[in-house]
Amino acid sequence: MAEIPMSQVDEQAALIAQLQGEANALREELDETNQGVLALYAELDTQADQLRQASDLKSRFLSYMSHEFRTPLGSILSITGLLSDELDGPLSPEQHKQVAFVSVAARELSDMVDDLLDLAKIEAGRITISPAWFDMFDLFAALRGMFRPIVDASAVDLIFEEPVGLPRLYTDDKKLGQILRNFIANSLKFTTRGEVRVSARLEGSDRVRFAVSDTGIGIAPALHGALFEDFSQVDSPLQKRLRGTGLGLSLCKRFAALLGGEVGVQSTPGKGSTFFVIIPLAIAMEPADET
Repeated sequence: MAEIPMSQVDEQAALIAQLQGEANALREELDETNQGVLALYAELDTQADQLRQASDLKSRFLSYMSHEFRTPLGSILSITGLLSDELDGPLSPEQHKQVAFVSVAARELSDMVDDLLDLAKIEAGRITISPAWFDMFDLFAALRGMFRPIVDASAVDLIFEEPVGLPRLYTDDKKLGQILRNFIANSLKFTTRGEVRVSARLEGSDRVRFAVSDTGIGIAPALHGALFEDFSQVDSPLQKRLRGTGLGLSLCKRFAALLGGEVGVQSTPGKGSTFFVIIPLAIAMEPADET
């Protein structure tokens, strides 16, 4: 057997030493990387904990603030009601007008407080869903009665299309009603003449689409994506004189998600808007409805 020349042995030994050196360097680099990853995970955990604490503090602040505002606002509304009914004596036409201004302002503030309280509950995970069987005729009748005083004093017609041929729903009618109330109130706010139309139709075989269409100012397509975000408001001359938190549509989106659905908008500037919510006919599996 021929002997391997010493030069080749030296070359192989040098190559092995080089490979070992590279392997050791790679191992050290991996160790440093692992330590960096562990440090990054620890920092992310710390930041996540800080974000959770900040979110909890914000939710608690909104909740406490809302509760603190509710009592005085309720008192103001009660007093304005007593004054309007003239239980303590007659009022002049000008005094009636001033009391009406106070009442409207207090009710707007009360609505803002309710929106903030709902937002705090959702972010704290304290919103519960209470599904039950109900008929859309009843829902539309309740909404019609709720908005009658507002519509009677305006130049806008509020039209409810009869939901003929649609089945009963198994979902939370209060949450659905709040979504539609926000849509209707928003449309009435930005429609100075014409109509606001509320409709419902089947979407496929297992979902229903509720829509609120108006002949108002419309919304530019570039703004559609931000409409359902927290504190988002449309920049328009009407918005500058109408107060609001910018939470109404955001809450609609969150409520729709809780009901297993989604919201959307179709709008053209100067031609009006259509806000819609699509939800399942039944929010969860439920025994067949008794007839």
